[in-house]
Amino acid sequence: MRAAWLVVLFAISRAACAPQGAAPAGKALDYEFFKTRVQPVFLHKRPGHARCITCHAGRTALTLASLSPGVTAFNEEQTRHNYQVASQLVVPGDPTSSRLLMHPLSAQAGGDPYHSGGQHWYSQSDPEWQTLAAWVRTGGSEAPRAATGLDFEFYRTRVEPIFLNPRQGGGAGAGGVGCFACHTIVATPLRLQPLPAGSKTWTVEQSRRNFEVVTRLVVPGEPLQSRLLLQPLATAAGGSPRHTGGKFWTSRDDPEFLTLSEWVRRAR
Repeated sequence: MRAAWLVVLFAISRAACAPQGAAPAGKALDYEFFKTRVQPVFLHKRPGHARCITCHAGRTALTLASLSPGVTAFNEEQTRHNYQVASQLVVPGDPTSSRLLMHPLSAQAGGDPYHSGGQHWYSQSDPEWQTLAAWVRTGGSEAPRAATGLDFEFYRTRVEPIFLNPRQGGGAGAGGVGCFACHTIVATPLRLQPLPAGSKTWTVEQSRRNFEVVTRLVVPGEPLQSRLLLQPLATAAGGSPRHTGGKFWTSRDDPEFLTLSEWVRRAR
């Protein structure tokens, strides 16, 4: 059990250092709000910790522009770079599914369990957290609606068990840990319900909540346009360029990929 948990922590730390795909399409996040209210958060000196920029000017998912010696603020070009990078770490309209907000938030307040820079916010009422949440909400008035026409029973009996399958081979998802190990504790668009203590599956109520989340990552009738299928699929087989949990399917003939494809096509 301890070994499995170490693998989970490794996967989370890998996620903190790997670039992610762009934020979902929709209403654009407010650039001026970012420039005047969000960006200064990255420069704020933290008691007991370095400023965000100290670490994040290096190779992390939040790779901020470097300030020249003696300079205390970003110029316009640097600000636009920072805006693009930060935008890739949020789900517009949904602060609690946005890594930018959940990584530095204390786990006791609902945040991710690991952030190599430390926990900066111990409540979602923290003024900085609220500022970032207000910015994220400028990108959409509500979370994306779930896709319609998808079969819940097919999902529960054939799709959802895939999230529990142990993963072997290379990558952060290796070592016998299932998708759920990261996706129940790390803020991602695929935020699954925590498994009940001692249980090996979800309750029906939890499955319905998972279903609502999962279907937001699907285009009914179009498996190859569905993020749920493309993230774990090898890039050479047409998948997304990167998935921090690893690539599980080397081809579109993988049985799991075919199962998800059948579920998505049935909604046509």
